[in-house]
Amino acid sequence: MKIGIIGLGLIGGSFALAAKKHVSPSRLFGNDKNLENEKRALELGLIDEILKKSDFFQMDVILLAIPVDAALDLIDDLLDQINDNTLLIDVGSTKSMICEKVAFHPKRNQFLATHPIAGTEFSGPTAAFDSLFIGKSQILCETNKTRPDLLEWAVSWFKNINMRLREMDPKEHDKHIAYVSHLSHISSFMLGKTVMEKEKDEKTIFDMAGSGFESTVRLAKSSPDMWTPIFKQNQENILEVLDQYISNLQEFKRLIEQKNYEAIYDKMLKTNAIKEILTGIN
Repeated sequence: MKIGIIGLGLIGGSFALAAKKHVSPSRLFGNDKNLENEKRALELGLIDEILKKSDFFQMDVILLAIPVDAALDLIDDLLDQINDNTLLIDVGSTKSMICEKVAFHPKRNQFLATHPIAGTEFSGPTAAFDSLFIGKSQILCETNKTRPDLLEWAVSWFKNINMRLREMDPKEHDKHIAYVSHLSHISSFMLGKTVMEKEKDEKTIFDMAGSGFESTVRLAKSSPDMWTPIFKQNQENILEVLDQYISNLQEFKRLIEQKNYEAIYDKMLKTNAIKEILTGIN
């Protein structure tokens, strides 16, 4: 089986390694706009060959793992170039726009919109590892529009790498992911910005930053190239949840100004219920 990976970063590279481990026989082709990433992916054994545009027609499966704005620009042309039995899988963090973009394409039934809920703050082919997706959720959108035999292959592959599958409407996906992922990244970026602005002494930040600070700002190391287009595509949902988040911060500030520590304690205690919700999540 010939599998093409477009985008050789953490997600694309990890799927390449997972394919090498679980799809046999297989040959992995890959490309990246960063030529150094292509070279490194070959050296690391993530891929066997560079994927050229002329190779698209030969692929059995193509995984699109590039920033969501670039995926939106490429998707129609890519569907035009694949053969009649190629499965094209998108793994971006927003789903509404890309599903709308391909809605009337003649090869719509060869497309599967997915979002693996997995990742780290690191990027590039050196960040990839074959166990990234074990036990992680894989969101599938509009599976009724994907050709049954192609969908069956994809579902089997995802299950073989021990992903937990869940179907979701694209608009519902984008709304919920704004709450549980996109807001987390915004919070982390802005916390890191605030600390760097208020604490000019880098050594003090290094010496005094504990594990709590480190874990909270971990996502601030994520790639702006990837996240700016996500915020752009999911603007409406992000603005809605930001309003609520800012309201909660303002209320917390008022309680501190009022020295109402009993109310602060009560709010934190109620929020502790998140522990039960998150039990079992890696």
